[in-house]
Amino acid sequence: MRQGPLCLLLVTLSIGAFAHAEEHSDSGYSTPLSLSAGSQITELQQRLKESERQREELNKQLQNADSERESALLGRLRQENQRLKLQLKEAQANPLPRLLTDQQQWFVTGAGVALLALLCGIFASGGRRKRRQWLN
Repeated sequence: MRQGPLCLLLVTLSIGAFAHAEEHSDSGYSTPLSLSAGSQITELQQRLKESERQREELNKQLQNADSERESALLGRLRQENQRLKLQLKEAQANPLPRLLTDQQQWFVTGAGVALLALLCGIFASGGRRKRRQWLN
């Protein structure tokens, strides 16, 4: 190995060893570690039970809200279904034969507009024909 990376490795290992060698002393805590950990564990267990109970309540509320929303939606869909059935019955009771399809109707409309434009052009010229020449 080269000298540079080897020295760098030794320096980082020594800094890490010094950091781990320092002791952390807390003079403010007088209770032993096992007693405080035990009380924290029991407190956390109680909080866990409370959280689980709240989660169950929220799940029940969510299910109730979902069922209410679904029942409202189901009711609206049933009403719309009945309305559409009535419309279908009315449409079947009064069968009007369609003379033209949509495409044919547009064609007839366009032909009518063209005929109207032709008549307007004839009436606007006065019905007389005269020869017009371009002036240069």
